[in-house]
Amino acid sequence: MRPYPLAVLCLLASQPVLAISFQTRLEKVEWQVEGDQFECRLAQPITDFGSGVFVRRAGEQVTFSLKARERWLGRGNATLLAAAAPWQPGRGDINLGSVSVANAEVLFNSSQEQGARLLTGLLEGRSPLVRHRAAMGGDVVEVRLLPAKFNKAYNEYLGCTAKLLPVNFDQVRKSLVGFPGGGVELEPLAQAKLDIILSYLKADPSVNRIQLDGHADNSGNRLTNRDLSRRRALAVMEYLKANGIPAEQITLRFHGERYPLAPNNKEVNRAKNRRVSIFLDRVPEAATPPVPAAAPADPAATS
Repeated sequence: MRPYPLAVLCLLASQPVLAISFQTRLEKVEWQVEGDQFECRLAQPITDFGSGVFVRRAGEQVTFSLKARERWLGRGNATLLAAAAPWQPGRGDINLGSVSVANAEVLFNSSQEQGARLLTGLLEGRSPLVRHRAAMGGDVVEVRLLPAKFNKAYNEYLGCTAKLLPVNFDQVRKSLVGFPGGGVELEPLAQAKLDIILSYLKADPSVNRIQLDGHADNSGNRLTNRDLSRRRALAVMEYLKANGIPAEQITLRFHGERYPLAPNNKEVNRAKNRRVSIFLDRVPEAATPPVPAAAPADPAATS
């Protein structure tokens, strides 16, 4: 392990042991905001360490992560704090619990509750602070973000989050559309769920395969149930096609009563089994083989 740089080595009066502290000088603090309709990021580079990053994915709340260029922190549970600034006398640090540090570039991802509390703390002038032991040796390591210049960056971040989609891919890649009434027509709740899925599909053209699996309960005979499951899957397919999804991207299957979600022993369970399962996937397009160049004409053939 390389010697600790003098610029980041200091003895904190509140700590009985030597502590290695990483933070950017106040005059050099900067916040970086970037994102799109899938994800928004609010980051502060940390001198000699890496960066602290707030990430909010579509359909989720914000989390906080710490990225490191070198292995400063050991594995295990680190303490996460919303630390009071030295110019805030009478304020104590707020302990937000622990985070599990991994041996990777992204050391940890906080919970959504921890991420939201850290953002609130920054608006109050507090600093996100991670305290843990060094990867080698028994020194305490503290990594701190500063609240300087935060408000302007936070407003830009809010502008980004206002444009996020209502869901992300992980939330829609496996979905269920129900037919609780027992028919084959799409009910308003089913249409609303399909509209959310469609909003994602139109935003992410890399999702190019949709598998629909129709199901029924066991109320009728097997042939009737199989036909009901087919017509339900067709209803979903036609709705997707009517809203711009190419038919060639859709695969339709139907299973009748064969794969119940719940035992068909009461009405509430039978209603759960009347459904269409939707699976989204990204399949690489087959590469088009190159067209061989035309051979030059044989002069002897044209003479």
